[in-house]
This record gives sequence, structure tokens and C-alpha cells, in this order.
Amino acid sequence: MSSTDIFLGHRELLFSIVYNVLGSVADTEDVLQETWLAWSGRTDVENPRAYLVRVAVNAALARRASINRRKEEYVGPWLPEPVLTPIDPVERTEAVSLAMLVVLETLTPLERAVFVLHEVFGYRLAEIAEILGRTPAAVRQLAHRAREHVQARRPRFTADPRVRLDVTQRFIDAIVGGDLNALMEVLAPDVTLWADGGGKARAAGLHPILGRDRIAPLIIGDRVRRPVPSLGVEYRTVNGDPSALLLTGDTPYAVIVLEVEGEQVTGIYAITNPDKLAHLVVD
Repeated sequence: MSSTDIFLGHRELLFSIVYNVLGSVADTEDVLQETWLAWSGRTDVENPRAYLVRVAVNAALARRASINRRKEEYVGPWLPEPVLTPIDPVERTEAVSLAMLVVLETLTPLERAVFVLHEVFGYRLAEIAEILGRTPAAVRQLAHRAREHVQARRPRFTADPRVRLDVTQRFIDAIVGGDLNALMEVLAPDVTLWADGGGKARAAGLHPILGRDRIAPLIIGDRVRRPVPSLGVEYRTVNGDPSALLLTGDTPYAVIVLEVEGEQVTGIYAITNPDKLAHLVVD
């Protein structure tokens, strides 16, 4: 098997690991290019998978610094770039929800890498120590801190996908129809809205907004004041969760991902920054 075939055979795994460490599709692709350059032409590697994962993870950790600098200068809430994933959970690779990726942004880069490798991809701590060039004791400590941090902040409840899709459709129907009462019914009283426009697209504000009484009139008012012509809706699976992809023609306009508890929305993640939607391929 050629080096190219070996790399392509591991590319999906490498993409999933690096994306979950970075939350950025463009940066992930850059890291994979760096990994390919390090791998291309190598003939002395006994375990290609281990080598490729080690190179990719360490390149991702090196890139976190530039991502963090961009976040410091970012306009408004920063959300990970969404990725479209297969509907069938058997077919998709390890998909970390957008809400969980937001939680992972609060970890240190090393804690996040350890959490992703151990909790998401099932790597043993001894293997992670070899990947990161750290002692097993140090990796155990990182894993413990990351797990405690995530458990304290992770979404409280994961709704059944069918319920989540139904609630998402009700949410979008209320917005498209300009129905304030219907929107109020589907939102939990303590719902939070994160709107990521990056200063380049419409967004609800520069900070997360809390409370149904504030969010519902804001969304409906914006829809009435600034209607989007020819707005289409496709219900797609984003980061493993049923979500709404809004389109103007064939161009992605927004991705809406909801946290759902019971049959009400507890969290709204709205991504309208065109730079974060440009990679989405609409069938």
C-alpha cells in the first residue's frame, strides 16, 4: 500500500480528532496538510496510525495559540464551526455535539486533547502519554481535571433525536411565521442564545442573551424588521444532532442548533458568520 493510500485511509480519523481539539474546519485542514507533509515519503514507520495521530495532535496543539488569539479579537460570541454529519449514528465517526464543543473551549489545550483522545476516541492514558510526550502521571492528572470540568458544565440532558427534530421544526416554523406566542411556548424560561456573526453577518448581540422574555421578541422583531428574501430551510444533522440549515438560494445563511430538555429549548446556537459556513456543501 502506498503512503498516499495509508494517509487517506486514516484521514477521516485524523480529521475527527483534530477538529474536536480545534473546533475549526479550516485549521483542521491546515493541520492535516502539515501531517501529510511530515508523513509523505516516510518508509521507516512501523505503526502508521500511531505516527499520524501523534503528528496531527501535536500540530493541532501548536495551532491552538493562533486560534486563541483570533478568539480574543473576535466580535461577539465565538462558536465552533459546524460540520454536517450522517444521520445514521452507525455510519458517522465520533461526533461531538456543538454544545459539548463549547464546553471543551473552556479547557486548556492539553486538557482538551487528553479528553478528546480518552473520552471520545477511547485511547488509553498510556497511549496518550506517548502521543503527547508526557509522563503517564501527568496525563492522568490532565484527564481527571478535564473530566471534572466537563461534567460540571456539560448539557444537563440529551433529548431523543426525534424529539429534538420536532422541537427544532416548531422553533423554525414559529420564526418563519413570525408567531411570537408559538415561539414563547417552545422556549424554556431560562433559555440562552449564543449568536455568532463574527461582525460579518446579522447576530442578536455581542454577548449571550438569557431568558425567553428577551429572546423571543428579539428574534421575531428582527425577522419582521429585516426579512431575508427567499429563505429556505433544510433539516440536517450537524455535529451529530438534528439541526436547521437556513439557505438563501444554494448559499448557507445560518446554522441553528438547539439544546432541548423535555420539549422545550434551553439553548440556541446560531451561526451566521459566512466564514464558518463556507465549507458546508449543500446537496
